[in-house]
Order: sequence, then structure tokens, then C-alpha cells
Amino acid sequence: MPKPGEISLAHNGVLFLDELPEFDRRTLETLRQPLEDGVITISRAQGSVSYPCDIMLVAAMNPCPCGNFGNPRGHCTCSEKMIQNYLGKISRPVLDRIDIQVEMPQLGYDEISSSKPGESGEKVRERVMKAREIQKERFKGTGIRSNSKIPASALHSMCRMEDDAKKLISGCFDKMGLSARAYDRILKVARTCADLAGSEIIRKKDIASAINFRSLDRKYWSHNDQK
Repeated sequence: MPKPGEISLAHNGVLFLDELPEFDRRTLETLRQPLEDGVITISRAQGSVSYPCDIMLVAAMNPCPCGNFGNPRGHCTCSEKMIQNYLGKISRPVLDRIDIQVEMPQLGYDEISSSKPGESGEKVRERVMKAREIQKERFKGTGIRSNSKIPASALHSMCRMEDDAKKLISGCFDKMGLSARAYDRILKVARTCADLAGSEIIRKKDIASAINFRSLDRKYWSHNDQK
């Protein structure tokens, strides 16, 4: 009898995959549909069983085996083929399902030794809780819990944009070769950016932030001919 795996054990929580390219590519590909549906079905000769897996996927990885590809402070010792094979373990469809992609550059001495205080965790928590209350009110009576769960049929009514925001995403759609899925996810992330700022309408800066969160794959994966 198939038992729940890591993705189901993380149901309603976080599934963290460290060193993402070190996982078998076939294993990563099996995440695609469960990330969309929140349910995973395992079929065997004697039948099939479905388990819930509504998760927040968080992953971390280096840009190459040595970790210095694209690092202005380091020297990459990997060949082009090694880099392509390493990045090629992560397919475009898998990347397409990761809403936020952030590069963490190596810190310099001045940044590490700086005594300048950052924003406190309490202030961040307060801002996030306000955004959650906005979403709770928005989705009252709908069964939707967060912006990430907005159905395609409700995107235009729940993700209203100012004219400049519409122009920006329109110009980026063809230029960046965005898929319909990427477009929907950009709108949802932009909706959250606007909520965090307390704005009822999605502004140009919210769309810009959401697009920037999806641009990392163009930097590292653009030279890989992945399907």
C-alpha cells in the first residue's frame, strides 16, 4: 500500500528542498501536477490512492557545481557543459511553478560587518498580518484562503490594475515569452505586493516587483534548450 511521502507529510506547511539539482530529475517532475492541484495520486497494480499535498514549496540551490557561476566575487571552475547539465536538472515547467525566484549574492566585508540595523521581525510580522486580514476580508464566503488560490475566472475582478501596470505587464508578456500560467502567477504575486502596501489596486511597482521575482530563470536557464 503506497504511503504518504514528503509532499503529503508537508500538507498545509512548508516543503523545503535544499540543493535542488541534487534530486533526481524524474522525482522533481512528479511535483508538477501536485503543486497545481494540491493532491497527489499514486497508482499501483492493485489500485490507486490520493493524498492531500497543499504545500508551500521552498527550494535552494547553487548556480553551478562549484557555486561561483555568475558570482563577480568568485571564479567559476566549471565547464559550460557542467553548468548546462547542472541547471538542466531543473526543467522549465518546474521553474514555471515557482512564483518567487530570488538570487542571494555573496556578501562583501562592508555588508557583513555593517552595524546598520535592518527592519525588525516584529514590523515585518505586523505588515504580513495586515495583508492577511485584507485577504481574509476579500475572500469572505468564497472558500479561498489566500491570493495564491485565486481561480483564473476571478483574477480580473480580484486583481484590478492601474493603467500603467497593465501597460507594463503587456509589454513584458511577449518580450519575456511568458506562459499563461506565468501571467496568472505574476498577477497573484503583484496582488500580494499591493496588499502588503495597503493598496486596493495593483500598481505599476507591484507588477514590476512580481516580474522581477520571475526573471532569475532568464539569467541562468536562457541558454538551456529545455522543454
